[in-house]
Amino acid sequence: MKLAKKMVLMAAALPLVLGSASVMAFGGKGHHKGGHEFGGKCGVGLDKRVMRKLDLTDEQKAQLKQMREDARSNMKGKSSEMFAQKQAHQQQVQQLLLADTFDENAAQALATQMVEAQTEKRVKMLEQQHKVMSILTAEQKTKLQELQQERAEKCAEKFAERQQDS
Repeated sequence: MKLAKKMVLMAAALPLVLGSASVMAFGGKGHHKGGHEFGGKCGVGLDKRVMRKLDLTDEQKAQLKQMREDARSNMKGKSSEMFAQKQAHQQQVQQLLLADTFDENAAQALATQMVEAQTEKRVKMLEQQHKVMSILTAEQKTKLQELQQERAEKCAEKFAERQQDS
């Protein structure tokens, strides 16, 4: 497979992979059962279990709740726009892949558009996570880093076990 085709396929897959991470990054409406909010079970996010271990004050809890509600309402307003953009990109990918000849310039342009859209989503997600972190005290941030490190080590162990099994 030529490099350009590989790039197009990667550009098509990247938003799907990273888009699902973005969705999980700031919780949802009950769709993230089992402590998979804010980044997933092996993510470095802030699920409910981690938040309980940080001993948040009532004020911090209220601030985080308001942030979640604001993010949710903001996403609802943009969801149809984002869906339309995703559909348009998928349609363009299909046109590229089904064309009689491969148009490298069109592929490059589409890949650039898709990467820019994903970059914008990622920046917004990081901004939201920064806002969450700004609510925490220095001690809570330190504790969070420790909890995230523990989680990362457990996930690395599980990953290594899965690699040995396969």
